Amino acid sequence: MRIDKFLNAVNITKRRAVATDMINSSTVFINGAVIKKAKDVKIGDKITIKYLEYEKNYEILEIPHTKSTAKSQQECYIRLL
Repeated sequence: MRIDKFLNAVNITKRRAVATDMINSSTVFINGAVIKKAKDVKIGDKITIKYLEYEKNYEILEIPHTKSTAKSQQECYIRLL
């Protein structure tokens, strides 16, 4: 699954357009590397999102098979580090 779709599917971002803007502004990293929106994610990848005053780190536990997941099911797919 592409990173922009993944961020939206697991409710890290509210819309895919927001995820795309974040990726284009180089605030999203996978395993420490700057990425493009077409980058595919795999189980075990570490995602870092740098905000203005802090950053959040996630580990991918599972790839969702649906377009969106419930917010309550988020911990099945990612773990906050």
